[in-house]
Amino acid sequence: MSDSSRITGRPGVEIPPDDMARVLTLAQPDKDQSLPHIGVVGDTYTTLLSGDDTNGRFCLIDMHIPPGGGPPPHRHDFEETFIILEGELEATFRGQKLVVRAGDTVNIPSNAPHQFHNSSSAPVRLLCICSPAGQENFFLEVGIPVETRTTPPPKLDKAAQERFMAKAMELAPRFRTEMLKDA
Repeated sequence: MSDSSRITGRPGVEIPPDDMARVLTLAQPDKDQSLPHIGVVGDTYTTLLSGDDTNGRFCLIDMHIPPGGGPPPHRHDFEETFIILEGELEATFRGQKLVVRAGDTVNIPSNAPHQFHNSSSAPVRLLCICSPAGQENFFLEVGIPVETRTTPPPKLDKAAQERFMAKAMELAPRFRTEMLKDA
């Protein structure tokens, strides 16, 4: 295999013409109040680019993870990449823990058990890319709309937490996600 075919990955495939029906998307999470800010598991997730914006290829989510925040162990049938912008997280991947800090990028292969947790005393900001898109729709269905990118979701009492987890467990398979006991 030549170097050029390895780089392109698609030798002999022509680039299709520009799709004029698709438009440029500009996401400004601190200014644009029309972006969905969704509270999930104590975190706030803002969808910057949805599958509708990227022709289903990926979604981009701005995640605000307060101290103590982060999702429970899970896995899903799509790639997920985290770009840590501020702070540090403890990530668990296939049972192994590591600390990821601002400036780090982590890719979680599809189907691999994982979770992340903010065990620091400061909020964490990260960008999450899911490919293909779809995870943003799971968050919309399971989460609670909040005012801004950093607005915390309402605190849930024990009964509300149980209802949330039941809803997440019910919806997860539809979004190619499985909730786990351990990452």
